[in-house]
Amino acid sequence: MTQPISVATSQIARAIENGFPAALVSTIAEHESWRKEIYRPLSYIHKWWARRLGSVFRAMIVAGCADGHQDVADLLWTPAAFPDTVIYDPFMGSGVTIHEAVKLGCRVIGRDINPVSYAMVRAAIQPYDRAEVIAAYDQLTQTVAPQITSLYACALPDGTPAEGLYYFWVKVIACPLCAQQIDLFKSRIFAKHAYPKQYPASQSLCPSCDAINVVDHDATTAICHQCAMRYNPQQGVFDRSYVRCPHCHATFILIDAVRRQGIPPTHRLYAKMALGPTGDKHFLPISADDRARYEQASLQLTALWPHIPQETITPGYNTNQVLHYGYQFWHQMFNARQLVALATLMRGVAAIPNPHVRPLMACLFSGALEFNNMFASFKGIGTGAVRHMFAHHILKPELTPLEANLWGTERSSGSFSTLFEYRILRALDYKDRPFELRMGATQPKVTHEKVFDLAPPLNAVPAIDYAAFTQGAQVYLSVGDSAVTDIDSESVDLVVTDPPFFDNVHYSQLADFFYVWLRQLLPDDLAFASTTTRSLQEVQQTDACVFTERLGGVFAECHRVLKPDGLLIFTYHHTRTEGWAALYRAIREAGFVITKTHLVKAEMSVSVPVQQAKVPVSYDLIIVCRKDAGDVSDPLMANDMLHLAADETRAVVATLRTCGLSLSQGDVKMALMGCILVRLSAMPGTTSATALLAQYEPMINTLAKDLIY
Repeated sequence: MTQPISVATSQIARAIENGFPAALVSTIAEHESWRKEIYRPLSYIHKWWARRLGSVFRAMIVAGCADGHQDVADLLWTPAAFPDTVIYDPFMGSGVTIHEAVKLGCRVIGRDINPVSYAMVRAAIQPYDRAEVIAAYDQLTQTVAPQITSLYACALPDGTPAEGLYYFWVKVIACPLCAQQIDLFKSRIFAKHAYPKQYPASQSLCPSCDAINVVDHDATTAICHQCAMRYNPQQGVFDRSYVRCPHCHATFILIDAVRRQGIPPTHRLYAKMALGPTGDKHFLPISADDRARYEQASLQLTALWPHIPQETITPGYNTNQVLHYGYQFWHQMFNARQLVALATLMRGVAAIPNPHVRPLMACLFSGALEFNNMFASFKGIGTGAVRHMFAHHILKPELTPLEANLWGTERSSGSFSTLFEYRILRALDYKDRPFELRMGATQPKVTHEKVFDLAPPLNAVPAIDYAAFTQGAQVYLSVGDSAVTDIDSESVDLVVTDPPFFDNVHYSQLADFFYVWLRQLLPDDLAFASTTTRSLQEVQQTDACVFTERLGGVFAECHRVLKPDGLLIFTYHHTRTEGWAALYRAIREAGFVITKTHLVKAEMSVSVPVQQAKVPVSYDLIIVCRKDAGDVSDPLMANDMLHLAADETRAVVATLRTCGLSLSQGDVKMALMGCILVRLSAMPGTTSATALLAQYEPMINTLAKDLIY
């Protein structure tokens, strides 16, 4: 590797305030967003929500360290190092800031109130002996893998032994009128190709005899090859928001029926995908032998019950939906065979003798939970088959769950063995030789390449406490309220972070799904002393005033630890003016002013949350702040301010479009809001500024709509 260029931070304007290449960074980020787990694998050893793009945060750190005369574009692919720069991330989440800062030779402090975040970042950044990690996995392969795979043994119709890859279930509920059991199918097609127009053959379940029939994905008529019944494979039991009983033809609202019975709907096993001895896959109906094997597996549950978390699900913004469906305990999200397999695997992980490797394997186990539960579903043929439970960023009960083989086979998706290969080994490879993406300009198709040897191997050993960090350690991680830290005053050069969004995904409520299992695996870790990840000090809130107060408290602590010339740099997006007003107040009341904003790519435009949003947004706003020096300029008239902000936004949109990037109306509104926030920072106080945002919201929306065209 070539010798890194040591770049000193400057007390004058930084490159992120003057010369940040937002369009170039967005072009790289656009490509990274499609395969984040490949290009930034350290952030993907475990599930986290709203993971930001590493290429964006690398650029933010480089531009925050470089002065305004340096070319950030050149530094992105230069082995630059900033060894005298201390960076702090108070919302470290999946650890993107930590990883990028370490690669750039910075010293970095990471803190998060959620212990699941702390566990995954700590596990990812630790140095490992690859042979020791593989030895731990091999031990599991020899001890518990045979026990788990035996739970999924099956046979082909001719009696040939096979492996069960996936098992298809459907929720069942009794009709409130006739008490007959109803399979809650939305459609009788239960498996089709990810590209059905190109590959139309699909699997359909006969409503009379449960035979599996091959039909076109859009067929409206099918004749069962076994019982000769004619049926519409597109038709299930739902009529808009109502369930229509196929027995007595009564209609009812599902959630009302579930609430009346007080327990979650039961499930019925109806089909499987089996892997034959030659690697061929077969869609098959469930046999009597399959049912007997499932019941036999269930009998093991009693002995394993002490190893299964018993915690209840607490009411909350993101948990109320499952509580309304009758779920009261986290373990109810799994069927009996899944619980037996998970408890068996967990005992194996707990028995790993190497205490250094065990937390990494615990994260791998916890990550497998996401794909092996009764909230997961079938994604499609010709792609990763398992759609994980958090595809919608919520706890959404699945009407037709998919049970996967937990240990897995060479053809599995979402299994422990495949996640070891694609998450752990890929992360170790990246740590040994990190790389960056660089885009080419070859026409007609833009090319990309991986650029290696920009940073040494990632071998940072986290300090045990802040005192050890001050003695020269490169990384210090902690768990707790970021409004109160042990960091020295005026000791940090840059705060680089991605705070939680107002009124959005409540991380702690979702993270408890993993946490209750991690507590079982890591009982001696003080970070897991509580029974929940929820905290009264959380910034994530649905109340705008509380959100402002909590975020302002963290920003005020950032103000304390930042050097006088330090920068607060973070990413944020929101579709409602209320969210921007809350953010602005938190910034200003903490003693900061906004000096610059940049619109950058944050998510692939076809991601599920983006597609389902009322106002799709796939960009983030980078917001750059300095400590308020008390210099307030004369405020512009609001109309002049909006006019000037619109001109700036028009230039931003044109530049991004020149690079082939598309923007939604929501994205344009964010760019416009960023320009407005900078100008509002020149006004005294916060009350008049937030009042202006509310007063001129219709005008802002109209401007955003006009600017998209």
